Amino acid sequence: MKLTLVGAGPGDPELITLKGIKALKQADVVMYDALVHPDLLDYCRPDALKVYVGKRRGAYSCVQEEINPLIVHYAQQYGHVVRLKGGDSFVFGRGYEELDFARRHGIDVDVVPGLSSSYAVPASAGIPLTTRGLSESFWVVTGTTKDGKFSQDLRLAAQSTATVVILMGMHKLPEIMDVFAALGKNDTPVAIVQNGTLPEQQVVIGQVDTMVDVVAETGVGNPAIIVIGEVARLGNPTILSAVQQATFATGL
Repeated sequence: MKLTLVGAGPGDPELITLKGIKALKQADVVMYDALVHPDLLDYCRPDALKVYVGKRRGAYSCVQEEINPLIVHYAQQYGHVVRLKGGDSFVFGRGYEELDFARRHGIDVDVVPGLSSSYAVPASAGIPLTTRGLSESFWVVTGTTKDGKFSQDLRLAAQSTATVVILMGMHKLPEIMDVFAALGKNDTPVAIVQNGTLPEQQVVIGQVDTMVDVVAETGVGNPAIIVIGEVARLGNPTILSAVQQATFATGL
């Protein structure tokens, strides 16, 4: 019995690792999430069982408390289970929870890291998280804790001069912008990247005091990553709203 946690990368199916592909080819069962590109399932053996256990805000196929025992069940019944998760399993992916549960039930475990969307998606939009003269470090935080509340770590991140990358934060965008505005960072650049690394990727760039309006005008939404900091101005916008055009005209 074996569980292999495989990070599928940020979206583009070509960004999975070779080791991840090898694991998929060996798996008896593949349990995959909502953000996993369907083309990755082509690497599975024809006789492999493919199980969708996606979790998206407002639409849950399985909750985590159901997924953990399912992993054990399939490992006991079939042998080798690959848990295919978007990005990297250990970056807001609950990978360790699944690994720990499997171990406690006598299942061997392995981890194949994946490219995290926290840095790969900004890179796909031309946004460096660090660059000389603009940013010396970066924070990666979640917009929402596991109990659905606003992350207090975000308030700490907002006080720094570092780039702040926010995952799972679009539904709290007004609250997030208020945190930065309260610190006098109204004109700090903000970029939002939707469907990062995929052909339908969209990028909007604004600033703290305009970003809510920019999102309302452009309709950009989940799945998306928010980048706040001076480096956000370096991105390549693919949607230009009236608010953004006015912002750029002022010299952002």
